Amino acid sequence: MSAKIEQVVVRTPKKVKWLSPLHELRKNWVLYAMFVPIAVFFIIFAYIPMTGIIMAFKEFNYRDGIFMSPWNGLENFEYFFQSGKAWLVTRNTILYNVVFLGLYTLFSILVAVLISETYNKFFKKSAQTLMFLPYFISWVTVSAFVYNFLNYEFGIVNVFLRNIGFEAIDIYSSGGYWYLLLPLLYVWKWVGFGSVLYLAAIVGIDQEIYEAATIDGASRFQKIMRITLPLLKPTVVVLILLGLGRIMRGEFDMFYQLIGNNGALMNSTDIIDTLVFRSLMGTQDFGMASSVGLYQSVLTLIIILFANYLVRRYDKDNALF
Repeated sequence: MSAKIEQVVVRTPKKVKWLSPLHELRKNWVLYAMFVPIAVFFIIFAYIPMTGIIMAFKEFNYRDGIFMSPWNGLENFEYFFQSGKAWLVTRNTILYNVVFLGLYTLFSILVAVLISETYNKFFKKSAQTLMFLPYFISWVTVSAFVYNFLNYEFGIVNVFLRNIGFEAIDIYSSGGYWYLLLPLLYVWKWVGFGSVLYLAAIVGIDQEIYEAATIDGASRFQKIMRITLPLLKPTVVVLILLGLGRIMRGEFDMFYQLIGNNGALMNSTDIIDTLVFRSLMGTQDFGMASSVGLYQSVLTLIIILFANYLVRRYDKDNALF
């Protein structure tokens, strides 16, 4: 018998050619050219202004400027924490933004799922347009509408309540109502924008998965619970982590336009941004404002790192870094 000799051919992987930075730039110059405006924007408006952090440790005056003003150590931070407002505005800022983020995520997903399950194209487009419209309305306009609806003396709601025999609601003197009103207004304004993001993620899901589920006899509700929501998880995690980056930056426009300098509502609605704005307008204490801004940034960094750590621990693939 003739023996069969089997030859095993071992193929060595090709060496990856190292490209010099100049060669890489020449090869992908279009991509780098598209990136230049974004890089310039962040350098000018994000990185260069970071030099102003030193104002948090200085007694700023116009004569000496930012860099020549005398140092005062941690006095600006002491003023903020000894004012009695530090814990109050920090608590309000975090709690409001946590509620905003939670409701925004929940209703955005709900709206996106409902729109994706709608077969009537006219209704789908009309619903998207109507829900996205509030995104373009400024908080100045919203505050005017809210005031004309809820004003104690001539607001539409209170006039209606008086006409049917009920007592009018003095919403601008009671902070308890704003715990509900502010989240409702936030969701009303932003849910249209958020639903577009999640709807784009739903459209990107492979339709063959739904077809296979239909063949297996899955109902529409089962498809949503077993396919749509699980496959939306990476998008939800990323957007929540990005939202946490703004958790210490309250919706200043909303709070200031709706509340203004109403002293009766300060304890219920005052956040860090409105406190800093009033301090600048009243005392022009740039050092204290800078120290509070640095305080916000440090807390935000800690929150993002902690949240990303939790995500990495339980689902490493969906972490930001």
